[in-house]
Amino acid sequence: MSHLIVSNLTKTVGVKTLFENIDFTIYAGERAGLIGVNGTGKSTFLSILANQLEADSLSMDHPNQYRIAMLEQDPQFDDDLTVLQAVFSGDSPALQINRKYEDALDKLNEDSSSVEYQDAYMEIQSKMDLHNAWDINSMAKTALQKLGIDMFDRKVNELSGGQLKRVALAKVLVEPADLILLDEPTNHLDVKSSQWLQESLARLSSAIIFVTHDRYFLDGVSTHIYEIADQTMYTHRGNYGDYLEAKAIREEMSASSQVKQENHFRSELKWIRRGAKARTTKQKARIQRFEKLDESMDRNNDNSSLDMKIATTRLGKKVLEGINLSKAYENKKIIQDFSFLLQPGDRIGIVGPNGAGKSTLINMLAEKIQPDSGELSVGQTVKIAYFEQTIPPMNPMTRMIEYVRESSNDIEGTDGVRHSAAQMLEKFLFPLKVHGTLIGKLSGGERKRLHLLKLLMEQPNVLLLDEPTNDLDIQTLSVLEDFIEQFPGVVITISHDRFFLDRIAKKLWVLDGKGNTREVQEIYSDFLDQVPELKVEEVVYVESEPTKTKEQKKKLSFKEQKEWETIDADIEKLEQAIIVAEKDVESAGADFEKLQKSTTYLDTLNEQYNQLIERWTYLQEINGS
Repeated sequence: MSHLIVSNLTKTVGVKTLFENIDFTIYAGERAGLIGVNGTGKSTFLSILANQLEADSLSMDHPNQYRIAMLEQDPQFDDDLTVLQAVFSGDSPALQINRKYEDALDKLNEDSSSVEYQDAYMEIQSKMDLHNAWDINSMAKTALQKLGIDMFDRKVNELSGGQLKRVALAKVLVEPADLILLDEPTNHLDVKSSQWLQESLARLSSAIIFVTHDRYFLDGVSTHIYEIADQTMYTHRGNYGDYLEAKAIREEMSASSQVKQENHFRSELKWIRRGAKARTTKQKARIQRFEKLDESMDRNNDNSSLDMKIATTRLGKKVLEGINLSKAYENKKIIQDFSFLLQPGDRIGIVGPNGAGKSTLINMLAEKIQPDSGELSVGQTVKIAYFEQTIPPMNPMTRMIEYVRESSNDIEGTDGVRHSAAQMLEKFLFPLKVHGTLIGKLSGGERKRLHLLKLLMEQPNVLLLDEPTNDLDIQTLSVLEDFIEQFPGVVITISHDRFFLDRIAKKLWVLDGKGNTREVQEIYSDFLDQVPELKVEEVVYVESEPTKTKEQKKKLSFKEQKEWETIDADIEKLEQAIIVAEKDVESAGADFEKLQKSTTYLDTLNEQYNQLIERWTYLQEINGS
């Protein structure tokens, strides 16, 4: 089995050490989700592994001809390339042959009577046969279509940034590689494309390390979690739900010896657990373990979520009312005769396809643009904070604490206690030691987080959020969600992040792209399950078994039948062993050696459990087909 061993990885930028002496090993087939607060060096970490950035120290040991492919946040291609040429622009022999094949085909299409072009086409066809390169050609076109790119001959310099990112993603998916590095692969993807990508990655045999803020995607893809914090990297076995569960258990254990413990993982764990219920591979006993953990937190942790109960300006009975709002651009209806009445406590998610008018609608609510017809009525006590996709310019020479204090020196909680700007910075994951940092030294995600806090320091009673999840790390999103859950005012948000919408939005405004808007009182994921056109199509190409027709229906072999007869009992035994192991972890107390041993054993049991569940799912699908 091919694998990569990394040791002594250290990187310092200026006077800031991102990480020091990191060691890890990743094997073929492992999929590691890389998490950490903005500014901890996640993108830097990937760039170093891809040999695009030099580390202070690094040792990498792997087999000969070990290939690494990377998707960057902002990929670059030669402007003269077409979409298909860009996908085939890698240096692997299979991609080079495909590139030559497409060039030969283009020339033959231009002049089909040319003997020279005919001979060149026949020759490259033979090479395609010799190198089994046809599969990659088919994979590339399928991947582009699944990612919403269907004009293969279009020049890449004519594409938007989002389209360019999807072309680069298709390139990485088809490029033969032992290790695939993905920096925010779900950015610019709709739900359908994101779910297709999730299924595709799960079928690849390559090792994968990826950064994403999409927690459903992270949970569905990862077999390991790599967490960068405190200038090092912690490795957790299992998916994101397993990581949250382990974190919550450890915080619960720690809370038993502390007067107050803020459990940052409780709310997030609830929603991951809800997602687990919807997946057939998660068994009843495991769900019950989640619920048991959650109940124990409710009993023992009065302060289990972030203390973010901030007072707002008083909001009267009338908030916002729209009467027959309409807006069109160049005769295209964006919003048509939309009426609504917002009430205190409303949580609205605006959803719909790209270009449907979501940002137009929220800009009308913010009174940034005026409707062509209709009336927007704003209550006298309404105080709006509008968090736009592109944050306003920030003076790079201003210090963080000064920037926040431009809004307010402190903020009042619902209990009347004042929270200083420094305290709020800490709640938004900026430790005290960095409060004097110049804004010019912050990452893009850190600036976005800082600007969001500044808006909240104004104590608005209506929040308008246009794609707030873009460029924010998972920890910041969790803080924001905790804040919104306790926010007494009205929240209206646009987001492609299913997890964020599921937690925040109690109602949906659904735009269809033809001017129509309807209100739906459902959780976003439940709504998606009921919309046939948004469901994921079957993955057709990535290392999958051929689809069986009814005549080809597979049956359990004699050995598999025997395995099927005992697998439920085996799962039950393993579940009982996990329960015992969890109790051992809980009882370890301050005995670090016992805790480490018990935790390692519990991780092993959970890994065996996941493998057994996957086996159960495979056998069940055959037996029930």
